[in-house]
Amino acid sequence: MNAVKTIGHQSLWLARRLLSGLIVVWAAATFTFFVQFLMPGERAQIIFNANSGNVGEIPRDQLLAINAKYGFDQPVFVQYGKYVRDVMHGDLGQSYVQYQPVTDLIARQIGPTIALAFAAMLTAWIITITTTVLFAGRNNIWSKALGGFQVFLATLPPYWLATILLVVFAIQLRLFPVVGGNTLMGLVLPTMALALEIYGFLGQAVLSGFTRVLDQPFITSSRMRGTGDLSLRLRHALRHAALPGITLSGWIIGKLLSGAVLIEAVFGRQGLGGVLVAASSTRDVPVVSGVILVSAALFVAASLIVDLTIQLVDPRMKEA
Repeated sequence: MNAVKTIGHQSLWLARRLLSGLIVVWAAATFTFFVQFLMPGERAQIIFNANSGNVGEIPRDQLLAINAKYGFDQPVFVQYGKYVRDVMHGDLGQSYVQYQPVTDLIARQIGPTIALAFAAMLTAWIITITTTVLFAGRNNIWSKALGGFQVFLATLPPYWLATILLVVFAIQLRLFPVVGGNTLMGLVLPTMALALEIYGFLGQAVLSGFTRVLDQPFITSSRMRGTGDLSLRLRHALRHAALPGITLSGWIIGKLLSGAVLIEAVFGRQGLGGVLVAASSTRDVPVVSGVILVSAALFVAASLIVDLTIQLVDPRMKEA
């Protein structure tokens, strides 16, 4: 009976998470659609200018032809219904400039962005765990210094940090390529530019939790049973202290996806950043909308993974 009840709780929890995720993606799709109507100028004029290089007034016959081709002459809510239907079928429209499906453009560039975000997250966690386990403590001067350093990193704009890393380690010391490309060496500096800022936030959350856990009675009991300090920190304290950091990871993933756009531009990497910059400069609305929508979907998927991870680390959350 208890097993059936537990399965019911888990199924209800998963259904709620999936529903909330779908609502987020729907809201992003709705926003990306209606933002087109807030942009100055007619969409037909934007398409004509992008393809002809002419900034003058569009001839009326061509205006009518473009409106008919893209369905701009239909009522707004008819266009909206078609857009939502297409999105549900994985169709994000066609680029105004490149005459290619937006889905194909994003699919070719999303891999490097995901790799960069994943590498930055992993690096931030490695630095967080290492420094916390080695230096955390209530009356530890190193712990206080570490906390101050983390606050400093959290305030640094990743774009500025990326520029500094590029100038020092790529241009002056020549340890890494100036233009990163998608090589392993080219991934190091962009990863550090994103990871260090994230470590500032993540490290603060884990360090604070770790310090509190060290004062808990079960830690004192483990010490009295002769458990070594390093073993106690790794096996007992870290699991409990990691929960705030794991919870924060959902927000961090969203920040990583947005930060990767700027970092890819600094280091000349392929990825969604280059696609978004190019589309924004040419006012290629379907591509910009597609990148926003895909980023929202990735954020929802990552948040679900974070929630599942929290349940594995703290089984008590299954009843929440």
